[in-house]
Amino acid sequence: MPGENLTREEARERAALLSVDGYEVSLDLRSAVGEHSGGGPRTFRSVTTVRFRCAEPGASSFADLIAPSVTALSLNGRDLDPGRVFDGSRILLEDLAADNELVVDAQCAYSRTGEGMHRFVDPEDGEVYLYTQYEPADSRRVFANFEQPDLKAPYRFEVRAPEGWTVWSNGAGESADGVWRFAETKPISTYITCVVAGPYHYVTDSYKRVLGDGTRLEIPLGAMCRKGLAPHFDADDVFLVTKQGLDFFHDHFDYPYPFGKYDQAFVPEYNLGAMENPGMVTFREEFIFRGKVTRASYEGRANVILHEMAHMWFGDLVTMEWWDDLWLKESFADFMGAFSLVGATRFTDGWITFANRRKAWAYRADQLPSTHPITADIRDLQDAKLNFDGITYAKGASVLKQLVAYVGQDAFLEGARRYFKRHAYGNTRLGDLLSVLEETSGRDMAAWSRAWLQTAGVNSLTPQVLLGADGRIDELTVLQEAAESHPELRPHRVAVGLYRRTDSGTLERYAQAETDVDGARTVVAELAGADAPELVLVNDDDLTYCKTRFDDTSLAALREHLGALTDPLARALCWSALWNMTRDALLPARDFVDLVLRFAGRESDIGVLQMLHAWAESALVHYAAPAGRAELGVELARGARRELHDAEPGSEHQLAWARFFARLAAEPADFDLLTGLLDGTSAVEGLAVDQELRWAFLEPLAAHGVADEKVLDAELARDDTASGKRHQVRCLAARPSAAVKAQCWAQVVESDALSNALVEATISGFAQSSQRELLAPYTEKYFAAIERVWTGRSIQIGMDVVRGLFPSHQDSQETLDATDAWLTSHEDAAPALRRLVLESRDDLARALRGQACDEAAAGR
Repeated sequence: MPGENLTREEARERAALLSVDGYEVSLDLRSAVGEHSGGGPRTFRSVTTVRFRCAEPGASSFADLIAPSVTALSLNGRDLDPGRVFDGSRILLEDLAADNELVVDAQCAYSRTGEGMHRFVDPEDGEVYLYTQYEPADSRRVFANFEQPDLKAPYRFEVRAPEGWTVWSNGAGESADGVWRFAETKPISTYITCVVAGPYHYVTDSYKRVLGDGTRLEIPLGAMCRKGLAPHFDADDVFLVTKQGLDFFHDHFDYPYPFGKYDQAFVPEYNLGAMENPGMVTFREEFIFRGKVTRASYEGRANVILHEMAHMWFGDLVTMEWWDDLWLKESFADFMGAFSLVGATRFTDGWITFANRRKAWAYRADQLPSTHPITADIRDLQDAKLNFDGITYAKGASVLKQLVAYVGQDAFLEGARRYFKRHAYGNTRLGDLLSVLEETSGRDMAAWSRAWLQTAGVNSLTPQVLLGADGRIDELTVLQEAAESHPELRPHRVAVGLYRRTDSGTLERYAQAETDVDGARTVVAELAGADAPELVLVNDDDLTYCKTRFDDTSLAALREHLGALTDPLARALCWSALWNMTRDALLPARDFVDLVLRFAGRESDIGVLQMLHAWAESALVHYAAPAGRAELGVELARGARRELHDAEPGSEHQLAWARFFARLAAEPADFDLLTGLLDGTSAVEGLAVDQELRWAFLEPLAAHGVADEKVLDAELARDDTASGKRHQVRCLAARPSAAVKAQCWAQVVESDALSNALVEATISGFAQSSQRELLAPYTEKYFAAIERVWTGRSIQIGMDVVRGLFPSHQDSQETLDATDAWLTSHEDAAPALRRLVLESRDDLARALRGQACDEAAAGR
């Protein structure tokens, strides 16, 4: 049998043959605690009974299970020989009856990679915590099943746990005689089943609502985290956003929440942001803030809470048939997260964050060689794993925002309501959604789908203004372009805004027209006769998904007056457009950094400011000409230091500038200030240096050799927690020593002893942009190791290593040539591995083009 990587064709064949009636899963997790003897992995007992039907009696199929060993197997009461029918990932099922019962008694392994049943030991108190994470296909690491989204079934879980533990699953649970038994679920897919177990700190609340038919809905709410994080856990705010979201979705979806309770677990060493397991949502525990953070962090957490909640309908109640239509849940959840954030919570500027942050992710992904249509061609599970990307999430959500502008919000939401009712507990494809939207909008969705969902690439929209003799607009045209590799021109619903300075010097909009851009050239007739603008913004209000370009007059106005632009969304859109121009080698990196130095200090939106910091750092590290990089870095660091001192004391802007300054620190005076802030000999008025900020200051000090191992060990003693350990590992890896780098490489590449979180921390510390010469020897080592790592490690760790250790700081033609040589000589490597290398190659080639642009500007 082919192994772990299930293909789409295999899934289709199995779905045509089998229907699943239900699972009973019994897990014995008492082995999670205590000493582990033996050389193999620590395991737990997993007993699964699955009842299913076969459309062709006598046929053969297979069940999925990844486990070190199987103790016993039976099919329809007939014992099977595990040695003959189990190959480590699949169980051969021969001579099936019309009605079948499979019983599998296995020893499954606890995970340290965040895939399957993850086991974490808290270094602070020695407590053990478990949770599961499956998407797209890791439930088979915990119990035997048919691991594909369209073989839905109800589940009954039963869990034996160590004394004193609490266990949670998708359904409500009760404990008796040391066994936790959970209510049967509704029919759901394997990848959203869940178990969380351990001595978690647990807080409860409830949500109540009277439905339209007069019945009363009550949803028990719960939120949990490790005991060590309990002092920092602001569960009240989590519950506030949860209740606001439940109100919003009940108001708009007209389908009561269908999964009983609603627990939310913040768990350690989590690979993702969160996972939408119905009734048992899991989040990365970094959403519990140990120190002061900005409003943008709380907004980000609220958005994720609402994104996962939207999945209860889009994804859990109605699920895509196969991963080709992953967007049916992720694009909708991403859009609904922002839509509900603005409509239901205190974060009413959520669309600014969406335009500035989420779309940046989409624009990057859509210009990679691996770009794909929103409805992707997913051949197998490795393809699926890599398609949780900026296109499936953020581009899809952007396109849905465009769709709302196209069909109208009422028609869009009515389509969603019909979709839920028509396909509840079922599986769907693209056509199922388009059909209800055609019904509710009266629009031809096929043409829209072909243009937006079934083609790849991003268009550029550029204004062209012709003025008459009277100084007014004679004609304003929007020019649409596409990349040669993806030449599709699309219909865009846009608002075109005209801006000019007022007598007080502010740059404000004085005219706007909505229009449909279609084809290469669209005249905006409504703006003819308007006064001449200083700035034309062709995607005002951010209605469509495109790269915004500027005419010469507009670009000149932004160079001088960007900070005078009063509308925060328009300002964010201009910043985003300027960053895209920098990435496209149309604006020198030094010019973008100059704009940040002159105008970022005036930015009122903290999320936009933090994004500008990230972009400016990226411009310096990747797009600045090497000859001028050090000088530009000093200039940027000095500017950040000025803004730190000028910011309002105690403000979130001051905190953002402090973190940015630390990342840029490069001169002895910078290190002296950071050291002084740590030991109390220096101070910045209003800046509280809490534990998280201390680690942020220590990393650059470690990377530049100012803080040694003794200092970092002392800091860990001060913060002897799981979070502190991750920070210390990252700082230790950052030290400028050949021996340190060799040790890090061995720990990550040659060993699997580190957990997923410590692998991530080590890679993050290893790859310091200030250590390019020190890291040069690892280019050759990288290409010699990656195929072995990909085949020998879990896909999550493989992705972390291949992406994180790519020699991006060796930004030269030689590195590009080495990458091409590997790709040429490894044409038969796993497609998912080649995709990761191709993406990194594209980032490197883009950086080299940007550096050439910046170098050409040096002599101006």
